[in-house]
Amino acid sequence: MVVNLIKKFINKVLRNIFKNKKKVKLGLYGPPNGGKTTLANRICQDWLGEDMGSVSNVAHETREIQIKEQVTIKSKDGKELSFNLVDTPGIATKIDYEDFIKAGMKEKEAKTRAKEATKGVIDSIKWLDDMDTVVIVLDSTKDPYSQVNITIIGNLQARDIPVLIIANKIDLKKSKIKKVQAAFPQYEVIGISGKYGKNMDKFYEGLFALIN
Repeated sequence: MVVNLIKKFINKVLRNIFKNKKKVKLGLYGPPNGGKTTLANRICQDWLGEDMGSVSNVAHETREIQIKEQVTIKSKDGKELSFNLVDTPGIATKIDYEDFIKAGMKEKEAKTRAKEATKGVIDSIKWLDDMDTVVIVLDSTKDPYSQVNITIIGNLQARDIPVLIIANKIDLKKSKIKKVQAAFPQYEVIGISGKYGKNMDKFYEGLFALIN
């Protein structure tokens, strides 16, 4: 009996060691221009004092997976949470180079952007299999009942990945958090402004609740 107790204790210790060594991958997902990179920058500024990547008003500014390793955040009661932050390209069901031309790009540049953006979408979906937790970043001024959002949610549900939904851009008058909550009642929805850092404390609390 004593031997069994010792074995159980050793197994428990080993599980905890491997659990602590495991690097949690936290992925930021969502449609283009929802504010993923803005949120990623805000997180990195808050806890690392540096930016994650560039932002733009033109869709698909982030066209490659970006990773910031070992981001550690702290709760009000002194707890710590470490993760690798993964900023993904915006997911879209249709990418047309003519949309980039309308945004002011020349045809050659627009076609290159469309090609890179398409690859970025494919990479984002592939990376879902590596995610431990996903934060979906939505523009709260836009209709949440889009094909892209439903596709993303469906993929996450199929993989049984913990999800936190962020209704971003609450600093804008057209922001409608309740509409986002009504669209996805099965998940917690937190309204923030990644640009101005509004409600980031609630966002971090949400991460602790989701991951711990």
